[in-house]
Amino acid sequence: MAKYLGSVCKLCRREGEKLFLKGSRCFGNKCPVEGKARKPGQHGTPIGAGGGRRSKQSEYALRLREKQKAKRIAGLTEAQFYNYFKKASKMKGLTGLNLIYLLSMRLDNVVYLLGLAPSRRAARELVTHGHYKVNGKKITAPGYNLSPGDKIVPSAKLLSETSGIPAAREDYSVSPPAWLSYDKSAHTGSVVSAPAKEQTPYAGINEQYIVELYSK
Repeated sequence: MAKYLGSVCKLCRREGEKLFLKGSRCFGNKCPVEGKARKPGQHGTPIGAGGGRRSKQSEYALRLREKQKAKRIAGLTEAQFYNYFKKASKMKGLTGLNLIYLLSMRLDNVVYLLGLAPSRRAARELVTHGHYKVNGKKITAPGYNLSPGDKIVPSAKLLSETSGIPAAREDYSVSPPAWLSYDKSAHTGSVVSAPAKEQTPYAGINEQYIVELYSK
């Protein structure tokens, strides 16, 4: 599947809920999910409970929608997301929780949650351009897997930016979750511990549905 280059707000409307794909705009009153009562498309169905469909969704559709939501939050293609699932299935423990852990520990996700980028899409671009170091080493792979104890430092150039993407943004809408910390004086982010599911952007995802979808 090709990389999605369209409006990320349409993705939220398609799922009938906020996926927080556009940073601070998602927390304001301009969010299209709240302002539009129908899903995208000429004959879009109403947004509401149960995925917004007038009729009951099939078991397959329910599982597909959970996978699509998780994939869209992460900003991955189908092939990339499935590779994460395969990796999670080979780890010890529950595959679904392993998948959420792997997605949550991606560098682009952590950069966004620390407030060092306005959105995950922006975080991926900034990481690719070499604006962050992990434990003193420049990393240009957005999917770089972090571990507890890792430290993330933005580049001096990014810190001096005044174009709306400064590293330590004072207007960041949400504080970092408990498993992350950010030292404003040193401009250093840290992974304090492994995240619990409810502390991640995937807290509302039924990961077992994803496992069942891919296990068929």
